[in-house]
Amino acid sequence: QVTLVESGGGSVQAAGSLRLSCEASGPTYFAYCMAWFRQAPGKEREGVATLDSEGTARYDESAKGRFTISRDDAWSPLYLHMTNLKPEDSVMYYCAHSPYPSLCEHAALLGDGRTWASIFTRSTWGQGTQVTVSS
Repeated sequence: QVTLVESGGGSVQAAGSLRLSCEASGPTYFAYCMAWFRQAPGKEREGVATLDSEGTARYDESAKGRFTISRDDAWSPLYLHMTNLKPEDSVMYYCAHSPYPSLCEHAALLGDGRTWASIFTRSTWGQGTQVTVSS
């Protein structure tokens, strides 16, 4: 069983930066789709970015130009580097793992990150890390 633990959240000023990390433990996967999601209270969980085992990164429109998903040479840890943060970025951030790289491609075909959660229903999730951006 894969276990994911997010870290790196905290409080920053608007226009500041943070780097979130997702540490994975358990079986080693050489083929995978990993992703970052975020969720505000009372709203659906929405996709931010995906990264597959081929190294292909994909982003929701809301993240393009500001956020970067990456990993070390191994499949863990997974990172989300966030720049030019805005108050609307003040939500919980979660990482997800699936052993199927095709899931990342499927998310890209769907386009809007608000639809990605519907295809990550059988994936492994972390507990989340809180980001707070003040004006």
